[in-house]
This record gives sequence, C-alpha cells and structure tokens, in this order.
Amino acid sequence: MSTQASTGVDRKVEPVDLAPSSGRFGEKAIVGWLFLCAVFSVLVTVGIVFALAGPTIEFFRLVPFDRFFSTEEWAPTFAPPGFGVANVVVGTLNVTFWALLIALPAGLGSAIWLSEYAGRRARKVVKPILEVLEGVPTVAYGFFALTFVTPLLREYWPTWLPGDFGNPPGIFSAASAGLVMGVMIIPTVASISQDAMSAVPSGLRQAAYGLGSTRMQVATRVIVPAALSGIVASFILGASRAIGETMIVLIAAGATPNLTFMPNESILTMTAFIGQSSTGDIAHGTITYYTVFAVGSLLFVMTFLMNLISSLLVRRFREHYE
Repeated sequence: MSTQASTGVDRKVEPVDLAPSSGRFGEKAIVGWLFLCAVFSVLVTVGIVFALAGPTIEFFRLVPFDRFFSTEEWAPTFAPPGFGVANVVVGTLNVTFWALLIALPAGLGSAIWLSEYAGRRARKVVKPILEVLEGVPTVAYGFFALTFVTPLLREYWPTWLPGDFGNPPGIFSAASAGLVMGVMIIPTVASISQDAMSAVPSGLRQAAYGLGSTRMQVATRVIVPAALSGIVASFILGASRAIGETMIVLIAAGATPNLTFMPNESILTMTAFIGQSSTGDIAHGTITYYTVFAVGSLLFVMTFLMNLISSLLVRRFREHYE
C-alpha cells in the first residue's frame, strides 16, 4: 500500500499486525492461574459433598427417612434417642424469618438512599461505615445479643400482644438472635442492592425526571424494577447467610428444640446443634456422630437449593440494556 505525501514523494506504509502474539507467557500464566482457581473451587465443593456423603449414608442405614423427617422429639444424644429433624429445621427457619424481617427492608432502604438520595461525599462516608458491620466477628454479635439485646427485650417486651406472644422472652430467645442477625445481614443486602442500582443506566433516570417524576417515583418505579435481579440475589444471599449462621444462635437463641415460630421462645437451629455436638467428645462411628453429618448434609442441600433459586430468579428478572 502506498500514499502520496505532501512533498510529492511516494512512501510505502507497512501494514501493522494487530494479531496477538503467541509468545505472551505472562498472559497465559494468568489465564492458567485463573483456571486453576476455578477448578480448585469446584474440587472443594466436590470434596465437601464426599465428606458428608459417607457418614450420612451410614446414618440413614440406622435411622429411616420417615423417622428423620418427622416431628418426633429431637434428642439424638439421649436414651432413647429422638431424630425428628423438623424441630431444628423449624428453629432455623424461625430465627431466619425474624432476621430477614429486619434485614430486607432496612437493607433495601439503605441501598435506595445510597443510590438515589445520598451525595457523593455522604456515600463515600456512609457506605464504608455500613460495610464495617460485615467485618465484626459473629461471636461478638452473639455476646451483644445475649448481654445487651436480651435484657432490653425482657424489660420492654410488648406484653399487650395476644396469647403467648405477650409472654416476655427468657434468657435465650429467637427474637434476640434474629434481631442481631438481621443487623448483621443489613450490609450484605444494602451493598449488593446498591451496586445493582448503580449499574442501571443514567438515561433511565433522566427520562423519568424529564417526564416530571419525583425522586421517590424514580427510585421505586424505575430503578428498583430495573435492578430487581440484583436485589433478589441480595435477598437470597442474606437468607443463605442467616440459615448458615452459627455463633449468634449458639450463644443467644438457646438449645431447646421447640417446634414453634414464636419469637419469645428458646429454639435450637441446625448450625447450633452442629456447633454443640462437634466438640471432639463424640466417639467416632456412633449414632450421634453420624447425626452431625446428616444435619450438615440437610443444611448443605437447603443452601444449595436457595442458591439455585437465586440463579433462576436472577435470570428471570435480569434486564439487558444496549
């Protein structure tokens, strides 16, 4: 290829080869490292499944399915033992429900404020402070619930509530653990939801404001529906973290396997049972030893199904913008 220069002299311009060089060792090393990280994550998951599968199979050779998934008394360490896992599953759902009742509205409200109302300076200050709550050790949350929240609940419990709801909670209660757990989950919901809202194109905001919408209308009728996939993912992630939380419920919720959704009663969660039983005092090969793995497998399946539902909902509500 040739071109006519301004001086009238023909100069030949060599074509530039834009194809990537095959000898970029550093780039290939990075790609290989990322691939190994992905493979390692998969192998860890497979390893967890195999570690739980063997003892769980042994457990179900001793305890039939219908007895395990029943409402009989949960007392695997007593004689005669009881294996009604519904008691600890309901206890887990009990404290998770009260935690999400606090975390989801507060987290979504925080995300809307950070995304649509807060200025740049306020956002730079408030969001890191909010995310600091995620770094607090859960054992500190547990002692905070036991020593601070529980006395407040016992003193100021609304006794005018009907029926058993009006009974003040004892030293251990689902309400105390659920309240503090909800505070712990707020940053997770708020951070992921706010990131999803910030990813919404600004053109949607400008168009809505151009039509005369208020800031609240833009936030609730435009931004939230557009970021719904990310918001749903934050909700499911918060619920998964609540179900898998151990130290807060181990310290503040108690160890009574009650088949109830009452917030003012002591309950036993699946994670609390695993934490109490996995102390090294259980003999290998005993029924109690296998019970720990059976409960762990059920917990693994529950969180796996929740993540699967999250993926399906994200695909269902995902918005694509040009």
